[in-house]
Amino acid sequence: MDFGKLQDISNVDFTLPPDNPLTTKTLDFSPKVSKPALYFGPPIWANKDWIGKIYPTNIKEKDFLPYFTQQFNTIELNVTHYQIPTPETIQRWKDAAVDGFKFCPKFPQVISHDRQLLGCEFLTNQFCQAVLGLEDHLGMTFLQLSPMFEPKKLKILENYLKSLPPNFPVSVEFRHPDWFKDEKVWTKTCEMLVEMKVGTVISDVSGRRDVVHSTLTTPNLTLRFVGNELHTTDYFRINDWCNRLVKWLDEGLESAYIFVHCGENMFAPELTKYWINRLNSMTNLAIKEPKIIQQVVQGSLF
Repeated sequence: MDFGKLQDISNVDFTLPPDNPLTTKTLDFSPKVSKPALYFGPPIWANKDWIGKIYPTNIKEKDFLPYFTQQFNTIELNVTHYQIPTPETIQRWKDAAVDGFKFCPKFPQVISHDRQLLGCEFLTNQFCQAVLGLEDHLGMTFLQLSPMFEPKKLKILENYLKSLPPNFPVSVEFRHPDWFKDEKVWTKTCEMLVEMKVGTVISDVSGRRDVVHSTLTTPNLTLRFVGNELHTTDYFRINDWCNRLVKWLDEGLESAYIFVHCGENMFAPELTKYWINRLNSMTNLAIKEPKIIQQVVQGSLF
């Protein structure tokens, strides 16, 4: 993920901001589920760097997805950002996934970026009907707004969200910096999302600390965490997030979808495993951890 990526992170303050007061209010009204649902996964499955790490050495590319769903329980489905899947593709994904696995599709960029949510009724209906075909394998969808989509277009966003099917699971990712510069603007926006039962996407990325806004408008977290190739700060940041997650779980968080990016994603499995291991050590959730195959170093036998 290139958004907010920095070459030099030495001067970045990675401290998590305090909870937005709206987050506390949102969780206070949550019905408090007995077993929250937490999902973790890298953003891709077709990565040849993972052969011999989380995939067998003799794997064929067509089998990447089935093995991925055995290692992780969700994926940020970026492919839908570029093309609306056909019914045949949806069925193939469903057939490949183990029980409990959740796909989290991104809205097509032709809707969110090219048309800026205007004049795209047919495309929206096509996308929604396609991903609803995932049935029990559908997790949270997310609408990533264009970096050019600014607060003066709030009414456009509201009208668009109202056009979606009833109870359609969606969270919105805001990228234009003006959403966060004026507290009144952000409050008004989030109050609208609360009323519509629409979530927010929180992005933890080095170069844009404003998008780590710590605002929940539903008792469901969607978090995009962007690491820096297993830099020491990656682990400190995850530790802080796990502390925050435990707090939110105690207060009524019902679910969390956490997508773990890591540069070119060679080390995304390791970072995802650390997330899960850390959270398991702090809770009784017993989230399944990915199995990373120990790499054999040539000449290490002697």
